[in-house]
Amino acid sequence: MGPTALITGASRGVGAAVARELAPTHDLILGASRASSLTGILGELPGAAGWPVDLVDHAAVVRMSAPITRLEVLVHCAAVTELSSVADSDLGQWRRTLDLNLVAVAELTRLLLPALRAANGHVVLINSGAGQFVNPGRGVYAASKFGLRAWGDALRAEEPALRVTSIFPGRIDTDMQRKNAETEGFEYRPELYLTARTVARVVRNAVDTPRDGHPTEIVLRPYPHPR
Repeated sequence: MGPTALITGASRGVGAAVARELAPTHDLILGASRASSLTGILGELPGAAGWPVDLVDHAAVVRMSAPITRLEVLVHCAAVTELSSVADSDLGQWRRTLDLNLVAVAELTRLLLPALRAANGHVVLINSGAGQFVNPGRGVYAASKFGLRAWGDALRAEEPALRVTSIFPGRIDTDMQRKNAETEGFEYRPELYLTARTVARVVRNAVDTPRDGHPTEIVLRPYPHPR
């Protein structure tokens, strides 16, 4: 048995890329909201275990977390983005965004703290540039990511046996960003974005940092070039 890593949002995008990076050295638990969403990545990584659970369903998260007694790495990739102005945002949007991007992260980590403590584990938060600055039309999303940054800082201060890394990538070439470009009405140019694999390799480097080093915050911005 090798070290175990649980990755949320692992069915596609950054989560799937992180799974591919960690697969050679970790026993993987791959999370997604539906079992059907995991078919592709589990077929690609047959040694991994599926972990289908809706992260905002508290009872389901409690039930699915209970069997995990030791966990070396927890990577939070699951997130939602809904774009709108402050004036046009509504209560449902606020709740959906904060519930998944912040509350679910805090609650899942709380439930897994005994397993993480047992392994002197590492919590990796895929935050965003929106966790450091706010653009128009992204106030709700940015609020969730600023909150995630503050929560990560608190976890790091309160749990000295754990390493907690917040990663702040710029825009990443994913289905979510393609949808955002369509919503915002501009041409999508993937060469202006980070690749999911690049972000995953940063996660890998953080996890591989020797124990005398604590990578607390990593900022990653796109470097435009032809692909």
